[in-house]
Amino acid sequence: MSENTAPIRKKKKLKLKKLPFVILGFILLIFLAVIFIKSSYSSGIELAKKHGQKHVNYEFNGVSNKDGKSNILILGQDRMIDGSARTDSIMVAQYDFLNKKVKIISVMRDIYAEIPGYRNYKINTAYTLGGPELLRKTLEKNLGIPIEHYAIIDFKGFEAMVDEIAPSGVPINVEKDMSERIGVSLKKGQHNLNGKELLGYARFRHDEEGDFGRVRRQQQVITALKEEMVSLPVLFKTPKLAGIARGYVNTDLKDSEIFRMGTSFVIRGDKKQNTLTVPIEGSYQQASYPEAGAVLDIDKEKNKKAIQKFLNE
Repeated sequence: MSENTAPIRKKKKLKLKKLPFVILGFILLIFLAVIFIKSSYSSGIELAKKHGQKHVNYEFNGVSNKDGKSNILILGQDRMIDGSARTDSIMVAQYDFLNKKVKIISVMRDIYAEIPGYRNYKINTAYTLGGPELLRKTLEKNLGIPIEHYAIIDFKGFEAMVDEIAPSGVPINVEKDMSERIGVSLKKGQHNLNGKELLGYARFRHDEEGDFGRVRRQQQVITALKEEMVSLPVLFKTPKLAGIARGYVNTDLKDSEIFRMGTSFVIRGDKKQNTLTVPIEGSYQQASYPEAGAVLDIDKEKNKKAIQKFLNE
């Protein structure tokens, strides 16, 4: 045996002896990761249960286009009026699994719309009259937006998720003093806002911009939250955030779909902000009707074309 082959054989034997321990360590790592994910997810659900969150199983007939994209109707539930819910904000979020892109359409709630089975009202009235299913039909009929799933977020859920994502607050440049009908008092300038404050900032509408300003601020808040969510500490909180979302957010999405979409976005998703506000500029006029009050009369065809271009480009 040559002097050179002996050390090589010893190294091979040493590697073979170590191999079972490497495999065992890898299995143990996976096992611990699964325990961590399940534990964190459960703790998020328990946090929601402590606040007495109850889910309603809504009828919803969303249809997939089978194009690798998922359109989700996201509603901010304002409060109950005479037993009926009212939505404070209407958005459609599209996630493109192939290109890892997120696109968000903000729909102004004062759009004068044809509501199937009813007379014309403001578009958000469809939710009060028939829940997310009637609103889905209304959006498709008036704006040509196909919806696959829904997610209804109440205020407590939003606040809890923000405080979990950013315990020290989310950096926001508050553009003016705000306090009217938002439950908090905010001062102009750069601040780190907690969940309740950030919600108040996103809801403020009592200025010359009205609902347009509120939609713009909502998009600003989404951008700030996206930047927080891609930070390394938040990546480890993803299972707990999914649990909080499952506990607080009323949705027809399955757990597996939430994990798949969330993991895909956090790890590989395009972090650029892609948003569209409907109605688009130059496609509407202010109007007033006895049954609906002050509304936005829109050019539906012009907005449909803009929406299709945005979603498919």
